[in-house]
Amino acid sequence: MGIIQPPVTRSVSRIKPRGQLEARLRNTREAAVTGVLFLCAAVSVVTTAAIVLTLLGETVSFFQDVSPIEFFTGTKWTPLFTPAQYGVLPLLAGTLLIAICAAVFAVPLGLITAIYLSEYAPRWLRAIIKPMLEIIAGIPTVVLGFFALTFIGPDIVKPLFGTSQIFSALAASLAVGIMIIPLISSLSEDAMSAVPLGLREGAYALGATKYEVARRVVVPAALSGIIASFILAVSRAVGETMIVAIAAGGTPNLTWNPLEAVETMTAYIVQISLGDTPQGSLEFRTIFAVGMTLFVMTLAMNIVSQYLLHKFREVYE
Repeated sequence: MGIIQPPVTRSVSRIKPRGQLEARLRNTREAAVTGVLFLCAAVSVVTTAAIVLTLLGETVSFFQDVSPIEFFTGTKWTPLFTPAQYGVLPLLAGTLLIAICAAVFAVPLGLITAIYLSEYAPRWLRAIIKPMLEIIAGIPTVVLGFFALTFIGPDIVKPLFGTSQIFSALAASLAVGIMIIPLISSLSEDAMSAVPLGLREGAYALGATKYEVARRVVVPAALSGIIASFILAVSRAVGETMIVAIAAGGTPNLTWNPLEAVETMTAYIVQISLGDTPQGSLEFRTIFAVGMTLFVMTLAMNIVSQYLLHKFREVYE
C-alpha cells in the first residue's frame, strides 16, 4: 500500500492578512472620497452662509440710518445727490419691467423651440440646432449688452416705435430674452425627452396627430420641468447685470413704459462698485440693502419653482 498524501492547502495565515489589507485600503479610499465630497458640499454651504451674513450685517447697519418704510415705499432713488432719497421702488420696477418683457419675448420662443426639437426635428437636425443654442448661451453678456446698444436700440426699437433715445428697457429686455432662450429651450426639451415613449405611442394608437400628442400628452407630462425652466430663466433675467447696465439707460425711473430708460438693482450695484463712493459710507451701504432685496426676490422665485416642481411632477416607472 502506498502512503496517502494529505491534500495541499494554502496557508490561511497568508490569505487572511492580505484580504484584511485590501479591505482596509478599500475602506480608506471610500472614506477619503466621502470626505472630499463632504468638504465640497460644506464649502458651498459655508460660502452661501457667509454671503448672506455679510449682506444681512450691512443691511441692518443701513436700516439704522434709513427707515425701511422709506426704502420700500419711496418713489425717488437719489442716494448720491442732495437731498438724498432712498426709495427702492424705481430700481425694483426697472428690474421687474425688464424681466417681464424678456420673459414675454423668450418664453414662447423657447417653448416652441423645445417642442420642435423634441417632437418634430429629425435626429441629425437636432444634433445641429441644440449645440448652436448652447453656443448662444455661452456668449458673454457684455457682448449682448453692446449688441443691444448698437443694433437692437437704434435699428429695431427706435424705428419701430419712433423713440428719440437709444437707451430703453425694451432694448435691454430683448437682449436679455436672447440670453435666456437657450436656457428655456434646453431645459424644456430635456423634460420633454424624458416623457416615456409609451405615452406617445398610446396617443398615436388612439388616432392623435403629432400636434395633438405634443400639446395634450408631452407638454402636460413634462409640465413640471417646463415651469421650472421658466422660473429659472426669469430668475436669471432678474439677476442679469451687464446687459442692463449698458443698454437700459441707468436712470432710476419709476415707470412701466418699456420705451423709457430705467435702472435695475444690479446695474445700480455695478455703478456704485465702480465709482468713487467711500467704502463704509451710507451711500456705499445702499448696495448691500439693494443686494439683499434682490437676494430675497430670487430666493422667493426659487422656492416657488420648487413648489411647482413638486406639485406638477409626474413620476413614471
